[in-house]
Amino acid sequence: MPFTVRRETFESVATQWQELLPACPQNTIFFTPQWQQVWWSQFGEAQELLLLGVWEDTRLQGLAPLMQQDGTVSFLGKTDLVDYHDFLLPEGHVPALSPVLFEHLVDLKWHTLDLPSIPGLSPTLEWLPALARQHDYQVELEREDVAPGIPLPTSWDGYLDGLTKKDRHELRRKLRRLEGAGTIAFTNVQRGENLGQDVGDFLDLMRRSPDQDKAQFLTPERERFFRSMALEMGRTGILSLCFLVVNDLRVAATLCMDYQGSRFVYNSGYDPSYAHLSVGLLLKALCLKDAIEGGMRYFDLLRGSENYKYHLGAQDMVLYHLIVRRS
Repeated sequence: MPFTVRRETFESVATQWQELLPACPQNTIFFTPQWQQVWWSQFGEAQELLLLGVWEDTRLQGLAPLMQQDGTVSFLGKTDLVDYHDFLLPEGHVPALSPVLFEHLVDLKWHTLDLPSIPGLSPTLEWLPALARQHDYQVELEREDVAPGIPLPTSWDGYLDGLTKKDRHELRRKLRRLEGAGTIAFTNVQRGENLGQDVGDFLDLMRRSPDQDKAQFLTPERERFFRSMALEMGRTGILSLCFLVVNDLRVAATLCMDYQGSRFVYNSGYDPSYAHLSVGLLLKALCLKDAIEGGMRYFDLLRGSENYKYHLGAQDMVLYHLIVRRS
């Protein structure tokens, strides 16, 4: 049965999209239809949706979540809010599906494929440049960023044993100091009737963080996205909105998503008056401990090379930016 490619909408392909994901090597929260539809509803107005499904009879075999504007085709979503991008092609089916998808792209009107944030292990970094060069297109591939993460052991003690001696000592010392500050609690809000207020508390702590970039980042448009995304992730059981509480006061917050055995640490904030207690770092450590106790296998700290990630024992995964230009 030959493959065919056709344009889809979120509604036309939602169920098949969800069924396709487990077979794809890059199956993260950012590739789910829920996440991408929330982003599109907030920011897609100036773009043309280019959601390409690769079909074999009535079975969806692959998906290209793309958008187009002024002759440039890019992945759906921007790097300020989406950490990973890729084509959704099942492992083992890339050799058969990728030429069909690329030939469909060749027939479209564009001058640039601008494809950021592709994980370093993605097969896209091999098949797409090779096919593009066969058409005498110009190909640029550059290292864009890193996304550190931590493979999780089965116990907190096993995690601590895997840290360097210095990092292990510092983490234990900071935890003891925090415990001496009063009544300490870790809470994980996943859903509930007060979720809107919980998200508001998270945004307030994010805005109050000493990092001025966070306050500037949190525009009204992005705040609306955070609220919509958190509510949708809560509805689907993916959200983990974690708070560190000191003497009945929420002093730090981390917005995480739990998906396919991984906890994705999406963003965070804390009260600067509690900076002396390292509440931002320690909440992430407690989120990690909670992920271990929940049986998760990977703690993904996502885009950026902030020092605290490496003190927690993270190792880099490289992200690449691929650009294809027609000659």
